[in-house]
Amino acid sequence: MDRLELMKKITIKNEKKIVMLVIDGLGGIPHPDTNLTELQTAKLNNINKLSNISRCGLTIPVAYGITPGSGPSHLSLFGYDPLKYEIGRGILEALGIGLEITENDIACRANYAKLDYSKNIIIDRRAGRIPTTKNIELCKLLQENIKKIDDTEIIIKPGKGHRFVIVFRGKNLSEKITENDPQKDNFAPKPILPITKDTETERTAKLINIFIEKVKQLIKGEPDANYVLLRGFSKYPDIPSMQDIYKLNPAAIATYPMYKGLAQLVGMKILDTGETLADEINTLTKEYKNYDFFYVHVKETDAYGEDGNFEGKVKKLEEVDKYIPDILALNPDVFIITGDHSTPAVLKGHSWHNVPFLLYSPKYKVSGINSFNEIECLKGDYGIFHASDIITLALANTFKLNKYGA
Repeated sequence: MDRLELMKKITIKNEKKIVMLVIDGLGGIPHPDTNLTELQTAKLNNINKLSNISRCGLTIPVAYGITPGSGPSHLSLFGYDPLKYEIGRGILEALGIGLEITENDIACRANYAKLDYSKNIIIDRRAGRIPTTKNIELCKLLQENIKKIDDTEIIIKPGKGHRFVIVFRGKNLSEKITENDPQKDNFAPKPILPITKDTETERTAKLINIFIEKVKQLIKGEPDANYVLLRGFSKYPDIPSMQDIYKLNPAAIATYPMYKGLAQLVGMKILDTGETLADEINTLTKEYKNYDFFYVHVKETDAYGEDGNFEGKVKKLEEVDKYIPDILALNPDVFIITGDHSTPAVLKGHSWHNVPFLLYSPKYKVSGINSFNEIECLKGDYGIFHASDIITLALANTFKLNKYGA
C-alpha cells in the first residue's frame, strides 16, 4: 500500500479548516554583505510572533541536494510523491489559463526571450520581463501567422509577463522530446530532439523545430522579445484528486496560471481573485465558509529571488507579514506558512536548500522558536522533514485521520 492509498483509507471528513499560505521561493541563503538571509533581514513582527507558539521545521521539497521546479515542489506540498507523479509544466500552464486539453494535445510553457542572433546566445531568458500587453500583442501576431503545421493545429495563448502557452493538437504526437531552453543566460538555445527513437517522437521534434523557425522569422526584429524558449512538453496526466484521497473540499487562491493549473489538476476549485495580495486575502475571507482547505499562493517572492533582487524579496516578505492577522482572524484550525522551494536572491534561481515551515493551531499552542527563518526553524519540533508530510500533519492536527492498524 503506497502513501496515497493509506491516506484514502484512513482520512475522514469533518468541518475543521486548513489554510496553507505558500510563499513561493521562501528560503534563502545569507547575503555576502550582511551574512543574513531575506527572512532574517525582513521585519516580520507577526510571523515571528506566531512562530513562538507554533510547531516549526525545515522541509525537503523533493530530496536532499535536488533543486526542484515549481511543479514537483508543489505536488510535495499537497502530499503527492513528485518522483512518481512527474507532470510537465506545459499542461499546468495550459490549464491555468483555462485551455481545454484533449487526448491529442501536447502543451508547453513558452517564454519570450532575447537572442543575440550574431552569436546565437540567449542574453535575457525573460525578455526584460516584458509587460503582459506586449505578450498579448506578440501572441496575436504568432497565432495569426502560424495556425497549422502539416496536420497539426497550433494554439497560442498569452499568460502573464513574458510567459505564454502553446498547444500542439494533432494525432500521433509525443511528449518525449527535449527543450530548447538552456536555463541560463549567455548560452545558446538547444535544438528540440527526440528522447526516444520512434516515428512519433522524431516527427514531433521535427514539427516543433519548424515552429521555432517560423516564430524567429516573425519576431526577429523585436528589441527584447525576439525569440522563444519552450519547455515542459506534456500531455494530460492521470492523477488522483485531493477530494478522493483526503476527503477535502479544497480551493486555490493564486494569480499565476501555472499554480492555478496545478491546483486544478489535483482537484481544487480555482477561486476568482484580483492581482494583489490584498485581493487574495479578501477572496479567502469571502469564500472561507465554503471550503475546508485553502491554498493561498504568493508569487512575487520567487520572482524577486530569480532576479537577484534581495531588497525586493525582503519587502514582499514584509508585505505578506502585514496580512497575517487577517488570516488569523478567520480562526483556522490549522494555519501553515511555508514555501514550495528556496529561491535565494544571491543565486538568482531555485536552489536545493531546505524550506522554513510553520504550523499553527490555536487550540494546541506550543513553545516554539524566536523567529521565522532558516536558522531558527531548524530548532523547531519538526526538525528537517519531507514536504510531502505537510498534508499529513495538517490532517492529523484537524482530526481528519483515523488510527492506522489494530
